[in-house]
Amino acid sequence: MPPKKRILFITQQMAPYLELSEYAGIANKLAVRSNETGLEVRVIMPKFGTINERRHRLHEVVRLSGINIIIDNDDYPLIIKVASLPTARLQVYFLDNEDYFRRKTVFYDEAGTFYEDNPNRAVFFCKGALETVKKFGWPPDIIHCSGWMTALVPMYLKTAYKKEPVFANSKVIFSLEPPVFKEKLGDQFLKKAMISNLIREKDMELFKEGTNASVNRAGVKFADAVAIAGEKVDHKLVEELKKEKGKLVLPYQKNNEDVSDYLHLYQQLLGK
Repeated sequence: MPPKKRILFITQQMAPYLELSEYAGIANKLAVRSNETGLEVRVIMPKFGTINERRHRLHEVVRLSGINIIIDNDDYPLIIKVASLPTARLQVYFLDNEDYFRRKTVFYDEAGTFYEDNPNRAVFFCKGALETVKKFGWPPDIIHCSGWMTALVPMYLKTAYKKEPVFANSKVIFSLEPPVFKEKLGDQFLKKAMISNLIREKDMELFKEGTNASVNRAGVKFADAVAIAGEKVDHKLVEELKKEKGKLVLPYQKNNEDVSDYLHLYQQLLGK
């Protein structure tokens, strides 16, 4: 019997842990249905402070401890916790750090101000997710990224991590979600996201504006396939996608309750 194909979900939200938009429910269904159809599934998401560890039975994975994530020459310890997704026999891994995720709100503080370190948090999460997979030694056939916080992952996989054996055969999907923020990520975002000698300036060009739209555009560019994950996505970007050749694009699926079209997209990628 051939080994199971593996799919890794890297997402900033998933029901029942964190529900920022309708996509949280879709992410849950995708993980469960992929698991039911015979794919080997793992999920990685941030351990935001709003996620109740006791209720969801999170516990630290000691064997994965000891990873430090470097951002602008500073080391940040990566704490990895795990829980079993209710109603499914699959594991969700939560990436935690005391500086970035021990707060009671997600992207905005109680006064409605966009966290100044949101760019750092995104860099930490994207690097942390890929380093966690390396630590697993678990080569995914498909990596499905969703949410603006994951937009660096497709670029990292095509540049700094392209020679890593664990990612040698990975295909990347980016779910294009509606905008979350109107602010800019700031002048230091590109510097913090860089990985010395492994990423060229032109690889970061699309991230330069630091807007939600530019971050999503970069995620789309470096992905092998794109799923439109909402009615209120950036329509200019959708029009640009229509002109691209060779990139698989899944239109928005408003009533696709069984997420069958997503599963078909996975099979298309696996068949390439």
